[in-house]
Amino acid sequence: MKLFRLLLAGTVLAGLVGVALVGRSAEQPAAKMATAAEKFLATLSAEQKDKTVYAFDSKERTNWFFIPLQTPDKKSTRKGLPIEEMTAEQKDAARELLRAGTSASSYTKATTIMSLESILHDLEKGGSMVRNPGWYFFTLFGTPSKTGQWGWRVEGHHLSLNFTLDKGKIVSATPNFFGANPATIQQGRRKGARTLPEAEELAKELFNALDDDQKKVALQDKQFPEIEQGKAKPNVGPARGLPASKMNKQQKGILLKLVASYADRMPEEVGRFEMDKVEKAGTDKIHFAFAQEEDKRGKPYTYRVQGPTFVIEFLNVQNDSAGNPANHIHSAWRNLQGDFGLEGD
Repeated sequence: MKLFRLLLAGTVLAGLVGVALVGRSAEQPAAKMATAAEKFLATLSAEQKDKTVYAFDSKERTNWFFIPLQTPDKKSTRKGLPIEEMTAEQKDAARELLRAGTSASSYTKATTIMSLESILHDLEKGGSMVRNPGWYFFTLFGTPSKTGQWGWRVEGHHLSLNFTLDKGKIVSATPNFFGANPATIQQGRRKGARTLPEAEELAKELFNALDDDQKKVALQDKQFPEIEQGKAKPNVGPARGLPASKMNKQQKGILLKLVASYADRMPEEVGRFEMDKVEKAGTDKIHFAFAQEEDKRGKPYTYRVQGPTFVIEFLNVQNDSAGNPANHIHSAWRNLQGDFGLEGD
């Protein structure tokens, strides 16, 4: 489709790599991850390796969560090695692994999400939840290799990036979750800064671009539920809302920009491949559904973008930690056939 091809040229999208990857370019991001993971692992002590490395087939690999995980006495229950327990050398190696799992722009988003914990710590002033930028955990599943089967994860509050690799190829880059509290910083020296602006602006732009009849189809009676954690496959049911086949060229262009903004959170070549899958499955089959409570403070809203191969889930319904309404984002890209390379299971 000509419109779609133009969008690919205008964003990060220009090639193929990902699930069932082929060709020389397919080896580049996978090899980068393996090299970074090997270097990170080489910096760890035996005790740290015990915390970091699990068997590839461990149930922990699919046990993903974006909420804080802690005991009543404020000790973390999340698995893996936290940043706060790393030396400077180990932190540098961990950052390189994170870079291998993100695009340049999403690396900034990921580190910004981590930094928001300092803002929450100041706002909540000794609240029940631990807010610590050092509470982001790196976990390896199996042995990093350019030929074997392995995986890795970086995870903490509002961030969960999960990768599965096999035979020198990335077979899964989902679940891919980014959140932000506050979504827009309301005070201090970073006032006005936003972590995930594209996820908000493009969805609202698309909904506002619809005519009245289209809005009736896209608009949902109630908010979408919270993104389900800890499962290897999303359970979102049939696609809802307005199909792209019922949109004009301008509207469809905004929709595809919104989808591409989520693919851009992944390493560039992986995002390219994911968008190619979207096109091959049929862009006209993508549905856009939007829900908003106009009568509430902050006008909380949610949306879902769903095609044959993927689902994007977004919520901005919670107050931030300062009490500002609808200033707390959860958003994710998931594989409808199954995350973690477990398609068909």
